Amino acid sequence: QVQLVESGGGLVQPGGSLRLSCAASGSIFRDNTLGWYRQAPGKERELVATVSSRNTTKYADSVKGRFTISREFPKNTVYLQMTGLKPEDTAVYYCNMLIVLRDYWGQGTQVTVSS
Repeated sequence: QVQLVESGGGLVQPGGSLRLSCAASGSIFRDNTLGWYRQAPGKERELVATVSSRNTTKYADSVKGRFTISREFPKNTVYLQMTGLKPEDTAVYYCNMLIVLRDYWGQGTQVTVSS
């Protein structure tokens, strides 16, 4: 079993920055992918960014150049540095770990971008 605990959400003005953190614990295989997804009200959950255990990253087009995902080895902690935030970035952000085709999710943290 894997547990994911997120932190770092909050309210920020347009153009501001936030950093999300997620710590994974439990039975973690060495080969895994950590990532962030988000879900806005009335919308489906969507991928924001992922980083593999080989440090390969992937971003949604909507956040490229503004968000940076990174992970800390061997703590299995993942970060999402968000800059240039826009109102459309408002959502609940979920941490995800993919291990051998099985997904694990955190409880989510709210990010609200508003003046």
